Amino acid sequence: MFLKHLSLVNYKNLDSASFEFDTKINCFIGNNGVGKTNVLDSIYHLAFGKSYFNPITSQNINHDADFFVVEGQFEKLQKEEQILVSAKRGQKKVIKRNNKPYEKFSEHIGFIPTVIISPADRDLIIEGSETRRKFMDGVISQSDNVYLNKLIQYGKINAQRNSLLKYFAANHSFDRDTLEVYNLQLSDLGQYIFEKRKAFLEEFIPIFNKRYADITKNEEQVDISYKSQLFDSSLASLLEANLQKDMALQYTSVGTHKDDLSFEIEGHPIKKFGSQGQQKSFLVALKLAQFDFIKAISKVNPILLLDDIFDKLDEQRVAHIVALVATDQLGQIFISDTHADRTEAVVKSSKQSYKLFKL
Repeated sequence: MFLKHLSLVNYKNLDSASFEFDTKINCFIGNNGVGKTNVLDSIYHLAFGKSYFNPITSQNINHDADFFVVEGQFEKLQKEEQILVSAKRGQKKVIKRNNKPYEKFSEHIGFIPTVIISPADRDLIIEGSETRRKFMDGVISQSDNVYLNKLIQYGKINAQRNSLLKYFAANHSFDRDTLEVYNLQLSDLGQYIFEKRKAFLEEFIPIFNKRYADITKNEEQVDISYKSQLFDSSLASLLEANLQKDMALQYTSVGTHKDDLSFEIEGHPIKKFGSQGQQKSFLVALKLAQFDFIKAISKVNPILLLDDIFDKLDEQRVAHIVALVATDQLGQIFISDTHADRTEAVVKSSKQSYKLFKL
């Protein structure tokens, strides 16, 4: 699968832009602030229906305009596919495939398999559990629409239960029957999500370990472990045991929305004990494992977006990643960088076709 043509109108700082891409490697070169990352983000937007860096739709519209349009022409499994994302201030965003709007945006997730590696990925290490859950859920959802829909349902039921708890507190009342309806739905959905996450990580972690070993030449041991309250008890039991606490807090304090991933190096948290270089290698291995997992499920090479990749890795390690294109382990790559000579030297070493775009 590859992106053949990209057209942008009023997307972030880009008034109007159009690109014809190479099927292998495409590089965007220019000073900071010219829009290199925004071009990569527009490709991500076509795949996921939202920006990687700012999911608030209106904030992706150029300041001097009241709408944006991003259009991409793809080839997937020898078939032409057109994806269009548009948004107008004050109106609902529209996503179309071959001129037909999606009724639910979730139906589009996974159709254009895409992985991004960016300096912003460091949030996966330094931020709270929500960021790591979103990563895990994002990988699973690209290949499992049922899981995505269950996840959306869980979020809605949890929000409704929280509203009910707030209502109880405001009105000094309590209705166990209504609460039980939400508890039952939340328990069923939570158990499904827990089992899917557990099964996913059993498959994903060995892939990640291999990628980390390849990048670092087996320098140290790393691991990912899944933290969930459901390992010790069913969600139904947890909800009952924490009822008084939830009533006092006015929100649901237990469930799969509290799950987390622990990132470790030599048995210690990488956030505290990993060097900057080790953390960068960990994140790149995480994203390449995401690539491998999605590729195995979808049977196509996902598009790989490498945003400001030299900020994360030295030239030798970037060359190692780009060289994977030559062995067909990777498909189409998009790279952003500030230095044309550095980028071109690495790309040429892969002996693959490429294009340079100077912004």
